[in-house]
Amino acid sequence: MLKKTLAVSIALAAAIPAYADTLVVYSSRAEHLLKPIVAKYEQQTGTKVQLVQDSAGPLMEKMRAEGRNSPADVFITVDGGNLWQAGQMGLLRPINSNVLKTNIPAHLRDPKNEWYGLSVRARTIFYNTDKVKPADISSYADLANPKWKGRLCLRTSNNVYNQSLVGTMMQNLGAKKTDEIVRGWVRNLAVAPFPNDTAMMEAIAAGRCDVGIGNTYYYGRLMDQKPNLKLGIAFADQNGRGTHVNVSGAGVAKYSKQPAAAQKFIEWLSGAEAQNLFADLNHEYPANPRIKPDAKVARWGSFKQDVINVSVAGKNQKQAVMLMRRAGYQ
Repeated sequence: MLKKTLAVSIALAAAIPAYADTLVVYSSRAEHLLKPIVAKYEQQTGTKVQLVQDSAGPLMEKMRAEGRNSPADVFITVDGGNLWQAGQMGLLRPINSNVLKTNIPAHLRDPKNEWYGLSVRARTIFYNTDKVKPADISSYADLANPKWKGRLCLRTSNNVYNQSLVGTMMQNLGAKKTDEIVRGWVRNLAVAPFPNDTAMMEAIAAGRCDVGIGNTYYYGRLMDQKPNLKLGIAFADQNGRGTHVNVSGAGVAKYSKQPAAAQKFIEWLSGAEAQNLFADLNHEYPANPRIKPDAKVARWGSFKQDVINVSVAGKNQKQAVMLMRRAGYQ
């Protein structure tokens, strides 16, 4: 019995960081996007930050399995759907922070204050500049119009970004109207859905289709590599609710042993210096509206955001998946 107890104690000790002033951050955001930010925070505060990287699902399951023994202090992930899911799984604790409430608009944070958006990406419409005029593009719903028959490209429906878009449409338009739109998209497909946004955008630029829906930061990355691509960006629904936006964001882990330090880190991420780093490295928009986007991103033009709370993406995710399957959207 003594040996068993000792073994458990050793295992738990190994899971705890070696330094009392070390923050453990579980993150599904790409490591190369976080490392420069972490380095800056360590330099300014003297606090060591240990990154634990994986995709969102495995990290959330890891936190749930670890329970009270989890070393995680902060959870960072992409998409409001994933952040909402973390809250539903009981992995986060509320953050009562005037700093975060001041820096992050209400629609980009959890209504229960368990997580806050830190960067914004728009999921909007892209087009072949030789075949389509910006004036021809209006809304996500319009892409179901027969005029786009054989001209539309999409990413697969099993991607969380499309699930969040459709889930938000369900909240705004109702399930019946959203179903009609998604069925129209399927009828208008030029080719089978693509595994990622980059491949879809390259297909548009190559003329395999004329229009498609994707995240703005993929466009920024692609145009950095291939600036002469015949690919344009158009912000959807500017005469309606506005373009669908989503976030990457963070929350304090429920069983963090140092929640005050974890909150301080997230507050710092919402401030001017970190916001520029967090957003600019990935061609995203700062979640803090007082911070200007990078010049490259600003050149795409300003746009009206749909200000529905991004948590809706998670709340409606299961229904969105079922709707897309019924509509034949693979």
